[in-house]
Amino acid sequence: MIDNKFLNTKDMIRLNIEKTFSFISKEAVKDYESKAKAAREMLENGTGKGNDFLGWLHLPSSISKDSLNDINATADILRKNCEVVVVAGIGGSYLGARAVIETLSNSFSWLQEKKDAPVILYAGNNLGEDYLYELTTFLKDKKFGIINISKSGTTTETALAFRLLKKQCEDQRGKEMASKVIVAITDAKKGAARITADKEGYKSYVIPDNVGGRYSVLTPVGLLPIAVAGFNINKLVDGAVTMEKACGVNIPFEKNLAAIYAATRNELYKKGKKIEILANFNPKLHFVSEWWKQLYGESEGKEHKGIFPASVDLTTDLHSMGQWIQEGERSIFETVISVEHPIHELKVPSDKENLDGLNFLAGKRVDDVNKMAELGTQLAHVDGGVPNIHISIAELNEESIGELLYFFEVACGISGYILDVNPFNQPGVEAYKKNMFALLNKPGYEAESKAIKERLK
Repeated sequence: MIDNKFLNTKDMIRLNIEKTFSFISKEAVKDYESKAKAAREMLENGTGKGNDFLGWLHLPSSISKDSLNDINATADILRKNCEVVVVAGIGGSYLGARAVIETLSNSFSWLQEKKDAPVILYAGNNLGEDYLYELTTFLKDKKFGIINISKSGTTTETALAFRLLKKQCEDQRGKEMASKVIVAITDAKKGAARITADKEGYKSYVIPDNVGGRYSVLTPVGLLPIAVAGFNINKLVDGAVTMEKACGVNIPFEKNLAAIYAATRNELYKKGKKIEILANFNPKLHFVSEWWKQLYGESEGKEHKGIFPASVDLTTDLHSMGQWIQEGERSIFETVISVEHPIHELKVPSDKENLDGLNFLAGKRVDDVNKMAELGTQLAHVDGGVPNIHISIAELNEESIGELLYFFEVACGISGYILDVNPFNQPGVEAYKKNMFALLNKPGYEAESKAIKERLK
């Protein structure tokens, strides 16, 4: 049986599902053991749907020290020659890197005059003309480099941004220097980005054919930007290796965090909880939520089924979405990520006049207040009909984030197979592209252009 309130590995990640048991039974979660075991074995043996995209499963333990050294060496070149590095990519081609960088960075480091690493900016993830104009204007007097992440080199958002940035980098820094500070992460042999990289002599890395974008954070797609930002990718990978072992195919169900999480959320889904809200009480985790939403939304949202992934930043969103979560339609459950130990310490001062009435908190750490807000919110939401899963990490460092990311990845694979969908494709993403290309009169889309114009009359 699942007797522990917390399941944990090395006292870093801890999983608590106790506050779901007034909505679902412990026995019901336990009943998923055979399904979860079968799902995990399908991942291991490559017998499930999408089995040609399982390169991520043992990626952490297969990354060689030489590979990490090479990525770190390239990062050093960019760090020494750039004030700003723009990561051009969309979806999994940038979200994993941004999740780690934003989590581990000083929130205000980009405003400081003296910087320990280049400012990391992002492009190719939207088609906003104002955004791109403002970005290129900001870069006009900057020594900048580019990490272009695209398997094909023809994804519209990324290709358009790279075209703009490549020209600007060459104009400002000269073609020779530009070729040293532009790095391509793309297909091994084919595609526009590969052709450009070979022609221009860019340092390049390969996106493995068997790793989909949303599972690619531990490939050069994520590791190079993270290293450029100044973080220890060796420790990030070490954390993922720890979780790879802890969620292995031979780990019993009752000790396997990923299997328990997948089983719990699927049982809640079966009971009518169609929306999962990932909540955090540390603003640094915002982009972990954005990465998680893509991972689960793109993996499970198929065949008119799947849990809808949403997210909130708390306590901030208690003053906006809090009302709906507390008293809205009871179709939701929460998964809360909690950080046990902040990096810094800040205490509430005493105030002689005490006009704000906060002297009762004087001498307490701000995190003590935050933790009580977290506990109070959790109790209120459970009382209001919202099941609550709790994930706790020791602190925001490379090892714990590596664990967390891999935990969510393997749980997603298990959960998708329990749901009986292919967790590794995204056929629905192509629908908007076909319409967009038709509306833009892209060569090769003449028939689609004619049909869509008739439709819009």
